[in-house]
Amino acid sequence: MSVDQEQQTIRCLVAKVGLDGHDRGAHVIARTFRDAGFEVVYSGLHRSPDEIVQAAVQEDVDVLGISILSGAHNTLVPKIVDGLQQYGTFEDMLLIVGGIIPDDDETELKQMGVAEVFGPGTPMEETVTFVREHVPHAD
Repeated sequence: MSVDQEQQTIRCLVAKVGLDGHDRGAHVIARTFRDAGFEVVYSGLHRSPDEIVQAAVQEDVDVLGISILSGAHNTLVPKIVDGLQQYGTFEDMLLIVGGIIPDDDETELKQMGVAEVFGPGTPMEETVTFVREHVPHAD
């Protein structure tokens, strides 16, 4: 990583998609990212895939972190990926997912472009390190 990349502030959108009303994990990761020096935007609860895509594009984020515990990840995450691809921004951001995701579903999410899935109990520093090591930076 170059000096410029290390000094660039990483912009993150932490997003809650669908009807999932459990947001403690999203708040914890948002706080962790802020403490790590990232610039963080939190979507709030009950956002549609389109609202999340719009926010990610408008905020020009480097990282989109989707927090989902409802079990609807196989329906909602592909809609977000499709929306980002339509805007041509999918290749320019790191997409990560946090929540309770079965192993088979995790494999499917990664095949569609999710960089990593973080389950409950993942050490916060592991998530921060992953983001720092994998966030795409403009050259």
